Amino acid sequence: MTKPPILIALVNDYDVVTTGLAHMLDQYRERVLIAEIDTNLGVDDRVDIVLYDTFAQPESDVEELRTLAENPRARRVVVYTWNFHPALIERAREQGMSGYLSKTLPAADLVEALEAVHAGRVVVSEQAPRARTAPGLNWPGRGEGLTDREAEVLALITQGMSNAQVAGLTYLSPNTIKSYIRSIYRKIGVASRTQAVLWGVQHGFTPDHHRVEHWQGGP
Repeated sequence: MTKPPILIALVNDYDVVTTGLAHMLDQYRERVLIAEIDTNLGVDDRVDIVLYDTFAQPESDVEELRTLAENPRARRVVVYTWNFHPALIERAREQGMSGYLSKTLPAADLVEALEAVHAGRVVVSEQAPRARTAPGLNWPGRGEGLTDREAEVLALITQGMSNAQVAGLTYLSPNTIKSYIRSIYRKIGVASRTQAVLWGVQHGFTPDHHRVEHWQGGP
């Protein structure tokens, strides 16, 4: 007898991020099925796994992780990230996360990891040394040449955070944040933080508030 697919809810602040991930997983619909996509709304359906994409929702947001872990509609919660600072992994485990998976995983490997989580294992990806994000994912500013990490920094700045706050939330050094910001300014053609924030507002870097139910014919 064929096993039913694992029901997944995708959670992030940005539609472009969650829909890109949903499209990446669509080729494995017989194994994982997107039940709903939530951007700044609580999980509504009963699902096997919540896949929490951390783009501009840093892993250090303990309250967000706790809310997801305590939601009775979600059997398990998995963090999906590029940031593997040991303190972040430990904190996620303390909040009840069942997985901590890398955005560098090819789609097939991501599905296998989700299946392992569904079977009751706690899965933590090996840290990839500066590898590229998996093909198929998307983020604001990608078309303008921003990397996912640069885009995340710009999103946090657009939300009004200082360099120190961005560094603290992402567990990156202040000098690394400054380096990202210089690269961002160059790529989007601005010369100041105010101009960068305005550009971010105009190009989809403010959080969305949507729920997509029954993704592509899902439950």
